[in-house]
Amino acid sequence: MYTVIKVVISACLIGAVTELARRFPLYGGIIAALPLVSLLSLMWLKMQGQPSAQLQQFLLGVIIGLPATIALLVGVYVALKYNLHIFLAFGAGLICWGLFLGIQKWMMVWFKI
Repeated sequence: MYTVIKVVISACLIGAVTELARRFPLYGGIIAALPLVSLLSLMWLKMQGQPSAQLQQFLLGVIIGLPATIALLVGVYVALKYNLHIFLAFGAGLICWGLFLGIQKWMMVWFKI
């Protein structure tokens, strides 16, 4: 039952942001860029009794993933600007994301982080 509640609340949040973006694209994008998913996930993890150390690891993963996510969004934006089909734009964004994650991983190994 708890899982159903999480799914319904999360889906309602996504639906609300999508509806806002349909009417006001710029503001919808700004709201979508807020750390809603991260904070919601953190709240669900805490409510499930996860220890602080695990929450910290989760947040570290979010921080590490941010630059690659920005690369993905820039890739999709540029692809759409050049009128690529939406799925090709997603593909371009995913390639940017993967390349950026690879570079990040290489840098972490190289600098022993």
